[in-house]
Amino acid sequence: MKLNVILSGVFALLLTSVCLAQEGSIKNDFKPSSSNQPGQEYPQVNSQGYARFKIFAPKSDSVKVSLGLGGRGGTKLSKNSEGFFTGTTEGPMDEGFHYYHLTVDGGTFNDPGALNYYGSVRWESGIEIPAHDAEFYALKNVPHGNVQQILFPSKSTNTSRRAFVYTPPGYNKNTSTRYPVLYLQHGWGEDETAWMNQGNANLIMDNLIAEGKTKPFIIVNTYGMTNEVKWGKMKEFSIVPFQTVLIEELIPYVDANFRTVANQANRAMAGLSMGGMETHTITLNRPDVFAYYGLLSGGTYNSSEIKDKNVVKLIFLSCGSKENPNRVKTAAEELKKAGINAVSYVSENTAHEFLTWRRSLRELAPMLFQK
Repeated sequence: MKLNVILSGVFALLLTSVCLAQEGSIKNDFKPSSSNQPGQEYPQVNSQGYARFKIFAPKSDSVKVSLGLGGRGGTKLSKNSEGFFTGTTEGPMDEGFHYYHLTVDGGTFNDPGALNYYGSVRWESGIEIPAHDAEFYALKNVPHGNVQQILFPSKSTNTSRRAFVYTPPGYNKNTSTRYPVLYLQHGWGEDETAWMNQGNANLIMDNLIAEGKTKPFIIVNTYGMTNEVKWGKMKEFSIVPFQTVLIEELIPYVDANFRTVANQANRAMAGLSMGGMETHTITLNRPDVFAYYGLLSGGTYNSSEIKDKNVVKLIFLSCGSKENPNRVKTAAEELKKAGINAVSYVSENTAHEFLTWRRSLRELAPMLFQK
């Protein structure tokens, strides 16, 4: 019994030492996240990628942040005598954007200090962990394009539907110039706001165009109707309603109301995650509509699926290095051996998350509409 007590005491001292050492290794250079509500000090992030939270909930007993290391159940916050719950993630987070929410006494709430983004089929809090390569999606002093909301008629759904359209810098001045179009889809749980809000697609394009790295083109984002099937039942998803909206309603509207080059050779479709699945199915169903295909953490193509390789100008496959990079690389090689222009891209040190997809768009854009 005495030996057990002694060993328990030694273990406790060792555990305390480890915790103190870990705490001491965290740099105290925390700053408010760039995705905070105006004037809000928390949440904060440091140069190592740790996130720190502070929530005022004096009448609550428990506050936990869903953000945390995988499989650890998030970050549990500790309450002080003034009613503030505080805590720091157990380890550094992946660079880039992350959704999160609070669990307060068993209920789900957003962080009042953070901006909200539509993901996980709800408006979630969002946090930006500083990325070493964030310059490519930063707001810079360069000519900017315009992002506008449009409402287009949809007979198939008996309503007006919404889309966001990015037009490149100079669109409103060069009124004789026509532009190719990329139809860019969100993932499950998200909507048509995702690519411009979470993805910074407009800033990525502005910066690439300013640097002369890509041909200017229009980007269109619309709701892919993906959230109408529950997670885990994706095999029940039917592409038919969305394909009808996209091909028969949205594309004709965009071609009629924007200065597009309205042909297959100047039209691309790409999507992240489930939006990639939609891209895969629709491009195979309607190769007469799109010449450029992009799957961003959204599966792969194989050469047997491509019935006429002469109408496909590019297949772009990407994912994060923490996903399944070998599958993406192998698929691209197989397509190339079959005589199809295919490119793979792997985002280093990222998983199924927006930095993967931001980087993927940066790589994809310069390849589009070059032939």
